[in-house]
Amino acid sequence: MEVIIGLLIIAVGAFCQSSCYVPINKIKNWSWESYWIIQGVFAWLLLPFLGALLAVPDGESLFGLFTEAPSFNVFMTILFGILWGVGGLTFGLSMRYLGVALGQSIALGTCAGLGTIMGPVLLNVFFPELNALDSLTFAVITGVVVTLLGIAIIGVAGAMKSAALSEEEKREAVKDFNFPKGLAIALLAGFMSGCFNVGLEFGKDINFGQLTDPMFRTLPATLLVTFGGFMTNALYCFFQNDKNNTWGDYKKKSVWCNNLLFCLLAGALWYSQFFGLALGKGFLKESPTLITLSFCILMALNVVFSNVWGIILKEWKGCSPKTIAVLILGIIVLVVSCFLPQLIG
Repeated sequence: MEVIIGLLIIAVGAFCQSSCYVPINKIKNWSWESYWIIQGVFAWLLLPFLGALLAVPDGESLFGLFTEAPSFNVFMTILFGILWGVGGLTFGLSMRYLGVALGQSIALGTCAGLGTIMGPVLLNVFFPELNALDSLTFAVITGVVVTLLGIAIIGVAGAMKSAALSEEEKREAVKDFNFPKGLAIALLAGFMSGCFNVGLEFGKDINFGQLTDPMFRTLPATLLVTFGGFMTNALYCFFQNDKNNTWGDYKKKSVWCNNLLFCLLAGALWYSQFFGLALGKGFLKESPTLITLSFCILMALNVVFSNVWGIILKEWKGCSPKTIAVLILGIIVLVVSCFLPQLIG
């Protein structure tokens, strides 16, 4: 029963993340770089900080935890957060050129597969005594291979969409649709986004041990990762503000209430995925295989729900039934990739 509850919590988080681009569409008269960094204040700083406080028992402090934890682990957790920040930037661009459904499918599918593998591999490089590679069982590797197969199938669906639609129809569904460019960016976004899970692996012991509820133990590490990502995004967004002369966006008082509200909502929906991941893993402690695959499961469910939004937003309007069938097949393969290891492990 606890396993089912854990998976349901992760699924709710995935649904929220897949919905985070919806409130962004309600933001008015701000450039991309302006609203991206403001929603990031909520998504990567404020809300993760509040979440991390849940892991702090009475009489202790979050700052004390970070100063007493091994400095190397703290540094590596933030470093991979900085690298993940690159993935976050390119992730947004993949939405621009491919749309919510296809962009998230390719980026998150890649993130799911590589994120699962990279964590144990890099941990083994720095801490061979932990035997982190033992978690990469045959069942887990099989799940990753099937995940990459799902990505390839969804890529085929995207190519079919690109070939079948007229330029006018492409622009109607996704204004800046560009499949080759979007595919390259989405794959890069997926690779760099996988660094989030690597950061969590390096920071998984940054907590108060038995004094911290198992559901909250990864939240301090989540804050360190998102803090690193915020730095990357802030540098880029402020550079774009200067380059595009969009500093004036922050002075538009007439839209501040509206934009702040929807940035907060977008940030809260985005953070829900990792808050839900932390809570869900607390219920999966009896299944090491599912804990190893929890990040992969989250990403796969993100893909499923992002395609639901893609259908709602009519991004696949005008495509042939054959193209839709290939897309659905790819989604099914991605979902199977997350649960297959548990069945054969």
